[in-house]
Amino acid sequence: MNKEFIAALDELEKEKNIPKVQILDAVSRALVSAYKGKSRMNEENVIVDIDEKTGEIDVLRRKTVVAEVEDEDTEVSLAEMREYDDSYEIGDVADFPFPIEDFTRIAAQTAKQVVMQSIRDAERAMVYEEYKDRQGELITGTIQRVGGGAVYVTLGRNEGLLPVNEQVRGERYPANNRMKFFITEVKESERRGPQIFLSRTHPHLVKKLFELEVPEIREGLISIESIAREAGSRTKIAVLSADESVDPVGACVGNRGNRVQAVVDELNDEKIDIIPWSDDAESNIKNALSPAVVEKIIFDEEENRSTAVVPDYQLSLAIGKEGQNVRLAARLCGVKIDIKSHSQYYGAEAEELLDVPDGALDEDGYYNVDEFLNREAEEGEASGEGNEGEAADA
Repeated sequence: MNKEFIAALDELEKEKNIPKVQILDAVSRALVSAYKGKSRMNEENVIVDIDEKTGEIDVLRRKTVVAEVEDEDTEVSLAEMREYDDSYEIGDVADFPFPIEDFTRIAAQTAKQVVMQSIRDAERAMVYEEYKDRQGELITGTIQRVGGGAVYVTLGRNEGLLPVNEQVRGERYPANNRMKFFITEVKESERRGPQIFLSRTHPHLVKKLFELEVPEIREGLISIESIAREAGSRTKIAVLSADESVDPVGACVGNRGNRVQAVVDELNDEKIDIIPWSDDAESNIKNALSPAVVEKIIFDEEENRSTAVVPDYQLSLAIGKEGQNVRLAARLCGVKIDIKSHSQYYGAEAEELLDVPDGALDEDGYYNVDEFLNREAEEGEASGEGNEGEAADA
């Protein structure tokens, strides 16, 4: 150990932010273990002191003062100690220089090992400190390799892991390809060091991408109130504006669709529906079922359930391929949604209107059943038929 070693530690302290005292303490403890291996002493009987300025090392062995010595490595007699100082008593401790032939070699080897390990530990700690508060953030990385189904991603000087269950089905991850990821978790592992877990399927990946592309979201003028996603296929997001003069949907779409297209490109052409959010649950359901047009919403607040009535020709559109449209709409609104066609909902009453009177069709060409039945009731009352019905019911 020498001044060059101390100078190297000073440099490490600056570059790696590893306190020199921390490394010297680790070296001391490692030397204690090394010297213990060359003798029968316990760790508490060995003292290693390293001068922070010169690098000089003093190794001492500590012995207990006893009346009669049974272990020369750890004990010294009272009579021997009183030859030097008559103040010693039984039970006191005394420190003696500990000569060892291979002192320099052992010290150098041990110091090197400890310094390398200290650097690794410090770098791991720095990575953990850097990323532990970044959970839930968007990050750009470069695909490094694929192994065991997982994708390893280079994040600057660090590495992230994209597990199988966070990968989009059908999405490819070629080496050296740059992509954006959502940080789901940062774990500290003694054996592997900090692990940064990433996702390409998380709904908030879409949210973060919109925050990146839409200044109004970053500034707080527009908020994403809800999001539902089936990764790789389709996403629905509901947006709300804090300023009546700002159109939340238009802002997210951008001029000629440039903003939403940037998100779609990053997600490899995943379809994205952007709808306005409302405090009215029925309006939200109607909007969420877009692009289908909804005639009527019957909402049951107690059951948190709704029925959406759509034109017959739009039933498939409302449900979506394999039920995706209604499924995403239900997640977006947080309510169960049943879809019924106009004919299914009005049933036999609609079928009986074969000879359609004037005014029984709405602007879309479908039966306005409620209005027609009300008219029928009014006409019945005027002719006296209604009174007969009421009497029969009674």
